[in-house]
Amino acid sequence: MTDRRLWSYKDIAAHIRVRPDTVRSYRKHGLLPPPDRVEDGRPHWYAETIRVWAANRPGNRSRRD
Repeated sequence: MTDRRLWSYKDIAAHIRVRPDTVRSYRKHGLLPPPDRVEDGRPHWYAETIRVWAANRPGNRSRRD
């Protein structure tokens, strides 16, 4: 079953162990996938979207190639 929880910058930051401002910077520079939803002008991503992105992002030390 797919995880349909929506994550904010804060949730993403906690998942990848960085500050929320770092995640905002990633988005500003096109390093995050597009948001799955925007509510009240705030972007949100499904947890699964971020898990897949995090597993494949450059510099991910836990990735297994």
